[in-house]
Amino acid sequence: MEKIITSSFFFQLRAMIFFSLVIIPTVGITFGQTGKVKSVEPGINEKLGKQLAVESVFSDENNKQVSIKELVNKPTVLMFVYYNCPSLCNPLMAETASLIDQVDLTPAKDYQLVCVSFDDEENSTIAAKKKQNILNAVQKQFPADGWRFLTGDKANILKLANSAGFSFKKENGQFAHASALILISPTGKITRYLMGTTFLPFDFKMAILEASEGKVSPTIAKILKFCFNYDPEGRKYVLNVTRIAGGGILLIAVVLVVVLSVKPRKKMSKEVKN
Repeated sequence: MEKIITSSFFFQLRAMIFFSLVIIPTVGITFGQTGKVKSVEPGINEKLGKQLAVESVFSDENNKQVSIKELVNKPTVLMFVYYNCPSLCNPLMAETASLIDQVDLTPAKDYQLVCVSFDDEENSTIAAKKKQNILNAVQKQFPADGWRFLTGDKANILKLANSAGFSFKKENGQFAHASALILISPTGKITRYLMGTTFLPFDFKMAILEASEGKVSPTIAKILKFCFNYDPEGRKYVLNVTRIAGGGILLIAVVLVVVLSVKPRKKMSKEVKN
């Protein structure tokens, strides 16, 4: 009788594991399908150790043509933004301005910052105005070319963004996009991603120092990519319940397998001793 019960339980357990590994992911995929070919979804596909498309050409805030190769001659903090953004871009740039005052490194001397607008309809006049507003919040004195604000045409924007793994999507006159600081070495190599809009001064400084050495470092906050998915309708990141539930069920199933495999062995050991 005991063998029948154990066999039945293991059958149910295998069914649970199958459900968590196969059925739940399938449901998640089905909900995401619309019967059409998916368009580019906003997000960041990390390309650590890869080369940035430094041959891309943009206009700076003074309407001067510059290539990324000209600018990336020291550790560089790269931000993909658009200057009329109503949400993530302003907090990202404001946080970066605050970090400049909190670390003992100086732009244009120890590192530099580059904002690239992914809105091809923005121009150098808009970039110059945004630069003035952002730099007004910085107390530390540094040369104006320590932080560049660029605009460009669609081809160069996409070339640079794709090389950095940054994707965006225009919806109803606005852009759906992620937010991050991307660290570039003086040779144009992508060395680190700092995700989000708030950062510790220590992380910011260390990322710059690592970029100066060309040292590639893994992203720490990857849990956000697992637990949260972008909601294009609400333009926000939402908790991915399907993934978490599947992971939780799988973990419970593994624990049960271990417990049930160890318990019979202990029982047999006792019987042998007796």
